[in-house]
Formats: sequence, structure tokens, C-alpha cells
Amino acid sequence: MSRRRRGSGGPSGVAVVDKPAGWTSHDVVAKTRGVLGTGRVGHSGTLDPDATGVLVLGVGRATRLLRFLTDLPKSYEAEIVLGAETDTGDSSGSVVARWDMAGVTEAAARAAAAALTGEIMQVPPMVSAVKVGGRRLYELAREGKEVERPPRPVTVHRFDLAASGSEGVWRAAVECSSGTYVRVLASDLGRALGGGAHLRSLRRTAVGGFGLDRARPVSSPVLLPTAAAVAHLPGVSVDPAGAADVRHGKVMDRGRLGAVGDGPWAVHGPDGDLLAVYEPFGEAAKPIVVLVG
Repeated sequence: MSRRRRGSGGPSGVAVVDKPAGWTSHDVVAKTRGVLGTGRVGHSGTLDPDATGVLVLGVGRATRLLRFLTDLPKSYEAEIVLGAETDTGDSSGSVVARWDMAGVTEAAARAAAAALTGEIMQVPPMVSAVKVGGRRLYELAREGKEVERPPRPVTVHRFDLAASGSEGVWRAAVECSSGTYVRVLASDLGRALGGGAHLRSLRRTAVGGFGLDRARPVSSPVLLPTAAAVAHLPGVSVDPAGAADVRHGKVMDRGRLGAVGDGPWAVHGPDGDLLAVYEPFGEAAKPIVVLVG
């Protein structure tokens, strides 16, 4: 019996969880496995232990679609504390430098944030999971090592600041590409204002179209249909004969598939069920993932 058929009897779908503070993303996955009674659970991208908010999980067959969620844009709300830099870039670390930044005006802060909007280069923090020389940066950081990290391009679509009412603390709303570190934005903002800063109270409010309005507690996740994992992809539908070919993972003519644009495409059967995801293959299209067979 195929691997797909062996696991086909368990639950499948997408769970949007509101991660509490103090939990790692792996903790959430482990808890969800217990609640749903299946080992087939994975996440689409980690959220720091101290952070809260949207964590998107794939369950059952949907775990095979997590790759299509990883690169979705993210939205965050946070607080940025001016005048103190920490060794982790957030409030979990130790303060390594202080500045008197009481004179920073709202206009200056907003101008500095605007300069950090758009396509920018960002140096990953040492506490990140980025690999350098085959090692995760956070592994090296635990050993007390710091290495050179090449800057990477990211896109910050929105970086809005508002006074919080507490001196030196600013509320931030950030919309950014996957791979953007909000703690680095906070640090870079502090430097741009002539001092330093760190992040606190980070909350992820959305991953693509999955917002807090769809998030549920870790103890009571609700499964959305498996197709929700690829709802952002252009969808195509096939007739019964086409569905049979898709089930067998056949390369198909784009015209027959009804595929327009650059893909990838979510392929649905006559009954609307998600069958597969196809990608361009010359003038044709080939399967990346086939969910039925």
C-alpha cells in the first residue's frame, strides 16, 4: 500500500493557531499532534518563542503543501524600545549598550522607518536559523560565537510607527516579505536615529491571507480544507478524463489543463476537490505534488 493510502484515513487540512508566548513552534506542532491524534503535522515557518500570533500548520496531506505557504508575506505588530540594544535584538537578551534618545521626535522616527521601507538589505541576526558554513546561526550563538553574515534582500511593504505613551517606546506595524526579521528592523531603526533599539511584544497578525480572525488556541485547533493551503495560487479545473491523468501524475498540455500565466496552479477535479499542484514544464505542465492517486 502506498504511503499516501496508509495516511489517508487521518485528518487533513490547514490549522491556523494563535501561538502563545513561551512556546516554540515545535511545541505547537507537538501539542497539535496530540490534540488531533496524528503525527502528520508541520508548520510553514517558525515564530520566535517569545512572539505570539499566527502560526500556520499543515495536517495530514496538507503537510505536502507547506512549501507553498513558506514564502507568503507576513504582518506584525510590535513595540520598539529606543535607547537600549540587546545581544539578541529583543527583550529576551541582555542589554549591551545604552543611549539617551529622549529627544527623538515622532517625525524623525517616522522618517527613519520610511527609509527602511521597500527593497532593502538585511543582515540576519545570530539567533536566526539561517545557515552559514553549514551551521545554524543560533547554534553558533549558543556556543558564544559570532560570524560574518552576508546581507540578504528583503522587502518591507509597510513600517508604520506611533507613539505608545511610554517614553522611548514606539508601536510598530510591519508588513514584509518572508525572511524579514522585525528585530533587525528595530535595531536598524535605532542606529538610523543615532543610537540603538530592541524589539519587544512581537505579535504576528497574518501570514498571507491567514489572519488572527481565523486563528484558534493551541488546545482547540480547527481544520480548514486542505485546499486552503494553496488558495493563493491560480486554480484550474479538469474534467473526469483530465482528473484521471492528474491522479496518475501525467504531464499535461497547458491548454488542456486550462493553465494561464506562470504558475504554479492548484488543480481541482470536477467535484471541486484539490487533486494536485502543477508547474510549468516547457510548453506543458507537470505535477509538483499529487494528493490523490
